[in-house]
Order: sequence, then structure tokens, then C-alpha cells
Amino acid sequence: MQRDIVTVERFYTAHQGTLGLKLLAGANGLKRTIREPTVNRPGLILAGFTRYFAYKRMQTIGHAESFFLESRTPGQRARSYAAMFKFKVPCLVFSRNLSPDKQLLKIAEAAGVPVFQTPLITMQFINRATLGLEMMFAPRGTEMGSMVDILGIGVVIRGESGIGKSECVLALIERGYSLVADDITKVVLEDGKDVVGTSSDLTRNHMEVRGIGIINVARMFGVKSIRTNKRVDLVITLKAWNEVHDVERVGLDQEHVKILGIDIPHIIIPVRPGRDLARLIEVAAFQTKLKMAGYNPAQELNDQLLAKMAAQSKP
Repeated sequence: MQRDIVTVERFYTAHQGTLGLKLLAGANGLKRTIREPTVNRPGLILAGFTRYFAYKRMQTIGHAESFFLESRTPGQRARSYAAMFKFKVPCLVFSRNLSPDKQLLKIAEAAGVPVFQTPLITMQFINRATLGLEMMFAPRGTEMGSMVDILGIGVVIRGESGIGKSECVLALIERGYSLVADDITKVVLEDGKDVVGTSSDLTRNHMEVRGIGIINVARMFGVKSIRTNKRVDLVITLKAWNEVHDVERVGLDQEHVKILGIDIPHIIIPVRPGRDLARLIEVAAFQTKLKMAGYNPAQELNDQLLAKMAAQSKP
């Protein structure tokens, strides 16, 4: 599990279009690091209260802060700006297309603090920027395996090279399901609870089929055969038949694997000639969907057997 370093430059590049960001000053400070995934309004520090200043966050100035600054004398404003930029704030954003005064731009340029302008209203900018930051700060990693969306169930298929993963994925795509990632699945933790899988932009729409080579799935099976991202609901590991010594026969005990610290249901499917692996994976996904809806056939059968045994034991 890893967390990427989020710089102002990286945030600006990723969200310039959606947030309408325009750089006004402080270009030499774009390498500054954003350390917390949220946005702060610096009204208190501009008024002189420097304790508990959330300086690790992006700072935004809206109407309230702007009107307050306009009510101050040039000397008072200069002291307010100096007090704020004394801390290593990542950047400053003026919402509603508000224009900072030349005094602020000069001090920000000297301090190396990027200053931006956005047409969004303050709360709209804060909400959108926070969502973008949370995504950029989310823990992420990679899983060795292909991923398919089977009727809304995101399934990561793992196994040693040559075990038949590509053939299974190809058979599932032919049945109308969607490819999320081939061979390597990139995962990210959203909202601290959902592991979401995707592929790299470079390899999206493509997969490798042993003996044939690289195929374009979207061109061959249509755009519905590709899904950009999907929550990981199930992990299936394909193993050679002679390597699986303890095969689950009933399904009462659900195994799990941890991905980014989250427990994901895990099923091991033994592989040997003649088994329709794609069909077995399809059934496993259906079974997982039923369990997520609250129905467990193994538990139902077990309860029925216990009830029958209890009834027979009565005198």
C-alpha cells in the first residue's frame, strides 16, 4: 500500500479544467506539498488569530474574507498576508473570480506561494477540490491478476502464468461481461472502505491472449465490453488441481484476502482439464451477489439440517 505525494502542481494539472483554475502568481512554488486532503478558509489568521491555523491545507478566500480585507488599511493587510505566508501554506485560491490586490500578489510571489483564481462559488470549489484531494490521497497499490465486472460484481482473477486466466477472461467477455483490467489491476481505497480496481491508461481496452498476442477488446467485442473502474467484491485464485489439498465443499467458511487493508471474499478454484473455469467463475460471482443481498444457501441448508436433527432428537 502506498500514498502518493500530492504537490500543488500535480493538483493543478489534474483539476485545472474542472475547477477553472487560473494561476496568478507564485509559479516558483508549484512544487509545494499539500499535506491534508481538504480546504481551509483563513479568515481567523487574516484577523490576527494565529493559533490552530490549518496551514497544511489548501487555502481559499471567498466573499467574507475578501470584504474583510477590503475594510483593512494597506498596512493591516500587509501584516495579515505576512502572518499567513509565514506558515508554509501550499497555495491560495480566490473563488468567485475575486481578484487579489497587487500587494498580496507581490508578497505571495516573494514567499513562493502559488495564488489561483476560480469562477466557482466558495462552497462549490471547496466540495469539488476536497473530492479531488481525497482521491489523490487515497491509499493505492497493484494486484497481480485480471479483473472482470460480472453482473455488477467486480472479480479479480489471480493465478500463476499459464494457468488459464486469459482464456477465462476472454470467455467471460464473450458472454457479455466487461473487462476492467488485464493481468495487472491497479487498486485504490475510496472512502476508507471500498477497494476500486482499474487499469493503466496505456493498456486499457487491450489484453494479451497467449498464442495470439495483443487484442483490442473494445474493437472486437464493442465498447460495452470495457469498464473503466469497478469495486472489488471478490478475488478468485486459480490453482492446479494437485496443489489444492483442502477444497471447500460446502461454502460455510468464507476465506478472505486483504487488499489495502480491507477484507475481500476469496475463493480458490482447482484447475484441471475439462473444467469450464469461466462458468465456475460466473457462478462464484452470482453466489457472491446473493450473499451480499443477505442470502447464503450453505447457511440455509445448514440451518435446515440442524433443525431436522433437533426435531429428531426430541422424545
